[in-house]
This record gives sequence, structure tokens and C-alpha cells, in this order.
Amino acid sequence: MLAIAILAALALFGWLIYRAVKGKPFKVKAHTIIYAVACVAGLFTIAFFLSMDIPELIKIVVSILLGVALIVVAAYLLQRRQPDKP
Repeated sequence: MLAIAILAALALFGWLIYRAVKGKPFKVKAHTIIYAVACVAGLFTIAFFLSMDIPELIKIVVSILLGVALIVVAAYLLQRRQPDKP
């Protein structure tokens, strides 16, 4: 799991660097990049959590609940409107 998280982080940063070096128009919105970074951070968190020494069933249940909580928080933050800047 940790290897997947590391590969996902490297792929994300590599893609961002590739887009910057090639000078391609960057039509991805900021919240999409933040969401990708949050997903990679979530992978690292789950990898760390699953490596702890507690029973497997508790790990699975807490991982599911943590995922649900993160999805709800992300949906809430994406629905908020940003105030207009003068």
C-alpha cells in the first residue's frame, strides 16, 4: 500500500512538472489539484494506519469510516462558494 501511495505521489508531481516544462495550457482548476493532493495524502494515511498493530477488522471499519468522513468534508468544501474579489 505504501508503494502505491509513493507511486501516486510521484505520478502527480511528475505530471505537474511535465505540464509546466512543455508549456501546455494548464486548464485544470485549483480545486482539482488540491483534491489530487488530498487523495495522495489519504493513501499515505491509510498505508500508515493499516501498518499499525491492531486487529484487521477494526482497521477495515475505521478505514471505511475515515474515507466516508474525508469524502463528506471534500464535498462540503467544494460546494462552498468563494467570495468575489474586488
